[in-house]
Amino acid sequence: MIVLPYGDTAVLVEPDEPAAVLALTDAAGALDGVLEIVPAARTLLVRFDPRTTNAAALRAGLTDAAIATGTEPRPAGATVELPVRYDGADLQAVADEVGCDIASLVERHAAAEYTVAFCGFSPGFAYLTGLEPALQVPRLASPRTSVPAGSVAIAGEYTGVYPRSSPGGWRLLGHTDAALWDPRHTPPALLAPGVRVRFVPR
Repeated sequence: MIVLPYGDTAVLVEPDEPAAVLALTDAAGALDGVLEIVPAARTLLVRFDPRTTNAAALRAGLTDAAIATGTEPRPAGATVELPVRYDGADLQAVADEVGCDIASLVERHAAAEYTVAFCGFSPGFAYLTGLEPALQVPRLASPRTSVPAGSVAIAGEYTGVYPRSSPGGWRLLGHTDAALWDPRHTPPALLAPGVRVRFVPR
């Protein structure tokens, strides 16, 4: 594991295995002086209060946690079920590309339990791991200028839901009416790192 200074009040953690990011997220939250934790696909940004701790202390604490947890997956958190209408614009093209019919594609996508690895791109957008390897297809060569809010999509090793209308190049499989981001709620994001997600066909 590599722990790099990130300015005067943060460190950037690069675990040996990406699977360790979520476990280290929990470990960082237990350390004194930590103000903010931002997990990503393969890194973890930890911002701290320099009056309480420093980069060296965080490096030591995170190193101990990495040794203790290894790459064991984070224990199961809350599970969110999202109702989905599988009627996306790319449904047939993806089925053709992976070599199955639409009914099989829908069944296989909905059968998996996904985990929020990290959030980004836009408020409320969660990158979900757990997509069956055989269903992993690349992004569109030319992104759409507008993807409808609620679009359920896949790209590479991830699946996700567009919380609002935005440009995007992921393959669209369906749509959910669930609110992924609502600033009136606390917290405003429905999904957070560690949350489990299941898609329920409607």
